[in-house]
Amino acid sequence: MTVNKPLVIVTRKLPEQIEQRMSELFDVRLNGDDHPMSQQELADAIAQAEVLVPTVTDRIDGRLLGHAGEKLRLIAQFGTGVDNIDVESARRRGITVTNTPGVLTDDTADMAMALILAVPRRLSEGARYLRDHDGKWPGWSPSWMLGRRITGKRLGIIGMGRIGQAVARRARAFGLEIHYHNRKPANQVIEQELGATYWEDLDAMLAKVDIVTLHCPHTPQTFHMLDTRRLKLMKPEAYIVNTARGEIIDENALVRALEGGEIAGAGLDVFEHEPAVNPRLLGLGNVVLLPHMSSSTIEGRMEMGGKVIVNIKTFMDGHRPPDRVIPAIM
Repeated sequence: MTVNKPLVIVTRKLPEQIEQRMSELFDVRLNGDDHPMSQQELADAIAQAEVLVPTVTDRIDGRLLGHAGEKLRLIAQFGTGVDNIDVESARRRGITVTNTPGVLTDDTADMAMALILAVPRRLSEGARYLRDHDGKWPGWSPSWMLGRRITGKRLGIIGMGRIGQAVARRARAFGLEIHYHNRKPANQVIEQELGATYWEDLDAMLAKVDIVTLHCPHTPQTFHMLDTRRLKLMKPEAYIVNTARGEIIDENALVRALEGGEIAGAGLDVFEHEPAVNPRLLGLGNVVLLPHMSSSTIEGRMEMGGKVIVNIKTFMDGHRPPDRVIPAIM
């Protein structure tokens, strides 16, 4: 008996093993050259697909969802965040949305910790100096390339979810004092384990900590959470690390603060207008800039792909997918 396979359209190139497994299970259309789809290409895909597999760089808003054909029943996001999808509009149209939570916690926490180490110790500056001078340098000196010790410093974590907690565990091993701001306090057991101090007032925490690391989602409430006013609350010797979403920081305000010496440095893996990078950031020596690579591990990508497949297969078998996104609890 021939079983009709659902038409699954994938917007970007995925790991080869994942694409192969998808091809075995579904009638799949792949993006062989990995080009970012235009809005028209996305509209055509939405009009034809039963399942769309987008990534966090695809903007699936209400207007685009207006092109959805009667067959589109599932948007299985290859990614954890869903701020690129109008989940409420999808719900009204009877379209289920899933994502891939949990698999990137350690990868993102590792990168955040790497930046927490790299920025105060000026690792990027030192590496760049050697490259720019063909490996020639003046030799060790008591006063050259001095950074700041992180042991004993106060780390302020904005967003104490899975990633924030994973960062706290790593940071505590390096002797950092853990402080955090969240919509509500973490479980007391977690607070005790991490030795973490909860700050209901974000402004008050920003004024006291030495390093701020962001681990909250991008929502209307967190857009430009760190703006000019809040950046001015920070110590001039403080640092900012962002591996969450670029829109959480007012990037122009951050540049002004860095240029004016109002804060000491920043480590950024995400940018407000990705893939564009503010050219003023590129000209600063006290920043470490990475091309959105916190989740870029082979293991992480494979696990994400596996979750996408499970979500599609479960949904098509008539069951609730394990990673369904509910608008009210996003």
